[in-house]
Formats: sequence, structure tokens, C-alpha cells
Amino acid sequence: MTALTLPRIAHRHVEVDGLRIFYREAGPADAPTLLLLHGFPTSSHQFRRLFESLGSDYHLIAPDLPGFGHSDTPDPAEFSYTFDHLAEVITGFVDVLDLRSYALYVFDYGAPVGFRLAQARPERVTGLIVQNGNAYQEGISELFQQLLDLRPGQPGAEEIIRRELTRAGLDFQYLTGVRNPELVDPDSSALDLRLLDLPLNQRVQLALTFDYHHNLTRYPDWQQWLRTHTPPTLITWGRHDPFFTEAGARAYLRDLPEAQFHLFETGHFALEEHLQEIATLIAEFLDKLAAG
Repeated sequence: MTALTLPRIAHRHVEVDGLRIFYREAGPADAPTLLLLHGFPTSSHQFRRLFESLGSDYHLIAPDLPGFGHSDTPDPAEFSYTFDHLAEVITGFVDVLDLRSYALYVFDYGAPVGFRLAQARPERVTGLIVQNGNAYQEGISELFQQLLDLRPGQPGAEEIIRRELTRAGLDFQYLTGVRNPELVDPDSSALDLRLLDLPLNQRVQLALTFDYHHNLTRYPDWQQWLRTHTPPTLITWGRHDPFFTEAGARAYLRDLPEAQFHLFETGHFALEEHLQEIATLIAEFLDKLAAG
């Protein structure tokens, strides 16, 4: 019988600024490191199949942001749920783990967190993988802009956001633009919904949605960072994402004309339908980084 090579995936916690931050880790410590930052409404769980695909040959680390997955969810009355604060925690996470060199995978909420991290620790970023992680105004769809225009205290604003936290809202996010719905694992949205149904988590998501518009004011800074540091970049994008548009993917090429650029005929969670293709691109990308 042929022996199979399967990755050993560890599930750990580390304390950062008094918070227990959960993370998944796989692969040899001396292999190229990829730090993966998840989005809304999920957690590092979204990368589980990517870990299974790449975790034997590459060093993969994926934390859960505060308020997500298995990381602590402090009360919003005591913890400021802003993207600035999330990035501070993840910067502390990188320091606690003493990650000195890594490629950065940014997706959805992971993009505004990741770009802040890249600005704080630019010398550590060896490369950038962008998967439906926006940094350009033209990447904001009309639908998403309607959410960004909402403000605390505005009549009906909370109700509109809470609709995104329901089964129907999650189905819309996971399935819009998908050609083969049977490839989308329903366990993912079921796990997300179980956490979103917690009253404390509803308040967390309200706070982050209301804060998201501040990210748009940082776009020029992140674009300047891209032009200045010109990290080797791989862009893999689900072109039918209802929130982050294809135009936002193409906009990266203005600042990173040498980036590898790949569009996929799918929606927001491109890994669900196109794991094999994207995992292969990531492996080739990491190999090139390692080769210099």
C-alpha cells in the first residue's frame, strides 16, 4: 500500500494583549511561511481544505480574528471592534509568534487587517496573495456601498445589517455567483450562523460593519505601500462576488503591473469551487518566493 503524505494540522491558542487568539498551524517551520487572514462571517475554518492541500510542504498559519471562530469575543462595551484594533491584535500575534518572514494571504475583512499589518511590519512581508480582498474604491459594489453608508443610530440601520447575519444572508454570500453549489460545503455557513446567532456576536458584527467605511480612507495609503514596496503578488478573484467587484481586482494592476492575475467564474468564497486551481497557483507562487 502506498503511504500517503498528509499534513499534521495543529489547533492552538496564544495570548495577545490579554486575549486568547486561536490559530491553525501546519507544515515545516523552516518551509516558506504563509500567514492567512480570513474574512466575514467566517474564521480560519475557511482555510481548512487549503491546509490539507498545502500543509505538508509549506508553513501555514491562520489566526481567528477577535470576535470570530475560536478566539476570544470580548464584550463590545469593553473592547473596541474597529479594524484599527483588530490589526493591532494581529500585529501583536505576529510578534508573539516571532514570525519574521511570511507571505500574506488577505481575503475580505482580512485585507484591511492585513494591509495595516503590512504597513506596521513591511520588512517581514515576502509576498502578497489577494483573494477577493479589496483596496480600491472601484472594488466596492453598489450593494456593499449601501451597507457602508449606514451609521449608528440611523433609523433601520441595525435591522438592515442584521439581515446579513441570517441564514438567508449567509446563503446569499456563499452562493451568489457560484456555478456548482454542490461544491460549497454547508458546514461552513452552519458554523458561521451558530456563532452569529450569539447576542454578543451580533453586536460585534454591527460594530465592525459600522466601522468598515473608515477603511476606504486608508486605500490611498495602502496603494502607496504597494507602489513603494512592490511585493511579489498573486491575485486570485471570484469575479461574481456581490460585494467586491472584478474592477477592484483589476485595479491592483495599476500599482502592481507585474502581479500574477487570475479570475475565476465563481463568487466571494473562491476556494469553495476552485481549491485545486488556487492551491496550485499558491504553491507555485511560494516556490518562486523561496527560490528568490
